[in-house]
Amino acid sequence: MRSYDPASQKLPYEGLLNTRELGGMPCSNGTFPNGLFIRSGSPSFFTDDAVSYLKSIGVRTVIDLRAEPEIIRDGNPFMNDPSVKFYNIPLFVGDPSADTDPTMEFLRTHHLGDFYVIMLNELGDRIVKILNILRTHTDGYCLFHCAHGKDRTGVIAAILYLLAGASREDIVLNYKVSYDYAKSFLDPLIEKKSDDMKHTLRSDALNMEILLDYLQERYDLDITRYLSANGMSSEEIEGLRKRLISQQ
Repeated sequence: MRSYDPASQKLPYEGLLNTRELGGMPCSNGTFPNGLFIRSGSPSFFTDDAVSYLKSIGVRTVIDLRAEPEIIRDGNPFMNDPSVKFYNIPLFVGDPSADTDPTMEFLRTHHLGDFYVIMLNELGDRIVKILNILRTHTDGYCLFHCAHGKDRTGVIAAILYLLAGASREDIVLNYKVSYDYAKSFLDPLIEKKSDDMKHTLRSDALNMEILLDYLQERYDLDITRYLSANGMSSEEIEGLRKRLISQQ
């Protein structure tokens, strides 16, 4: 198994935000294939040229993981684009931009990883719905995103990598670099946060460790057990898994 360099997955185009190809990750039976999925921050923050670039490389499906208040406030350039199949499946109940939101209040005294565990436990049906879209839409790239491309997006990416057989170490690294790739965008926002909320705009490795520790304790880190428990059939799981492996 070759070494993993997350920088090799970053899309080389100005005007994007934490936008990365998922392919190239070493997995137990080969390498996660290129040309399937892109993870990203919100296209609401992209330049028009960047949006056109994504369509030119084959983005045909977009899954917006943000809550309704986020979309109302910031929009999405793909939402009414007839050339793109657009879905909104929120992985946040409420409004993460409001510090008085119950989840954000929770994060004053908890790690983001604790929120990821809540996401797994309370929104499993939505996660399965997202994965089934990724499984069935085979025309071009599927792009999935949240606001900054690190939390909700990071959980979906981690599940895909677990299903493909990526190592725990590489999954944590893939998550951790989100802050590095969005630093220029996030740092001004961090400056405005109170000290007990600054961590919510970073991607500290501990957060993904908490999520993986939970999956280890509850499911022996077998993501198929989690997916089955949340309504994904064995045929659907196997169909998605087959898409995620390319032999070398």
